[in-house]
Amino acid sequence: MNTVAAHVDVHGVRRVLDLGCGTGRFSEGLARRLNANVIGADPSMKMLHEAYSHPGVSWVCGSAESIPLETGSVDLVFISMAFHHFTDPAGAARECRRVLREGGWLFLRTSVGEKATVYPYVPYFPASRALIEQRLPSLEFQCGVFEAASFRILYSGEVAQEIAADYPTYADKLALRADSVLVSIDDREFEAGIAAVRAEKRPGPIVEPIDVVVFRRL
Repeated sequence: MNTVAAHVDVHGVRRVLDLGCGTGRFSEGLARRLNANVIGADPSMKMLHEAYSHPGVSWVCGSAESIPLETGSVDLVFISMAFHHFTDPAGAARECRRVLREGGWLFLRTSVGEKATVYPYVPYFPASRALIEQRLPSLEFQCGVFEAASFRILYSGEVAQEIAADYPTYADKLALRADSVLVSIDDREFEAGIAAVRAEKRPGPIVEPIDVVVFRRL
């Protein structure tokens, strides 16, 4: 939220689209920090049914390629860890441009294939590296998709996010197998990896680098 507030005009943001919101992990934070109305959109009704209610947040079911909002109706589009799920990235970028008002912002929080070796669980699950490199588009590609849809990059950087205070806690999170890459790993390797994380003697916290790009709609 600090990074969002540092790169958008918080006084110019009244309506936010949290695109690919899942269970609304960031929706409430956006509503509170920006003092804005947030619309969480996701194609999965199962995810939306599990989302927390908040007076500043409403939910709609829809895909990035067909956003169920009016043209020019939002000031900020927030996308977190969803780009690699888009079936038509170029179409999704055009839809983001459509629903954004002129001069509006797009905040992309994402992982990229070229950084597979620095993601903290990769050393414990060797097969994950190839899967990440195969499934996650490069940062250059992701930026290019939005630039082709008439977005201009205002900022590109990295946020170091603490994802667990210690390795036992990290193992518990990984054991939920909520990551699509971990779901694809052979069960035997997955269990071995979890055991290796639990046996890790290094102190925490566990920190993951997250790429952040802020765009302005031209």
